[in-house]
Amino acid sequence: MSSVIQLMNNSSIFFLAICDVNRESVDYTLGKCGESGNAVIIVVGGAIESLEAHPNSHTLYLKGRKGFVKRAIIHGAHLVPVYSFGETDIYEQIPNPPGSRLKWFQTKMTKILGFAPPIFHGRGIFNYTMGIIPYRKPINTVVGKPIAISKDTSPSQEKVDRIHQEYVESLETLFEENKTKYGVDPDKHLTLT
Repeated sequence: MSSVIQLMNNSSIFFLAICDVNRESVDYTLGKCGESGNAVIIVVGGAIESLEAHPNSHTLYLKGRKGFVKRAIIHGAHLVPVYSFGETDIYEQIPNPPGSRLKWFQTKMTKILGFAPPIFHGRGIFNYTMGIIPYRKPINTVVGKPIAISKDTSPSQEKVDRIHQEYVESLETLFEENKTKYGVDPDKHLTLT
């Protein structure tokens, strides 16, 4: 029975086209599988960014993440800035400030397990104070203007840095232009680490 469930889980992941985010997977999807028009959606911040997902926070791990830009240049794939307002508001996370034992433990476990172990809670089925169901809060996803990328199979680091900076600026602009529409304080800004 467990092998049937495992097969069903593997099949559903395959059906949804979910794969590991690594160089080989991105290269295959964007170029080697023989179809044009494929797209890759990457949550750039990854596991470590989820540890910063506290209500009303807007922290992205993006400064040192440039591999996705290099893959886009190599394949000539456009980069599209996307931001979801309210995504960090659907759960409460136990405070884990930098330097705390909890943050140290979570960072260590992320390196060992490959995913972040946040300690969070939402609402319950019959109560609104504690449970694992997300709070009833809207998530509004805004999509920015695509950044056209010309194909270059051997991009220089300067080119990667330039396009990465353009992507970051586009994402910041997208955030600033839309934040007040979705209930973010006008004085709040994206925090990029």
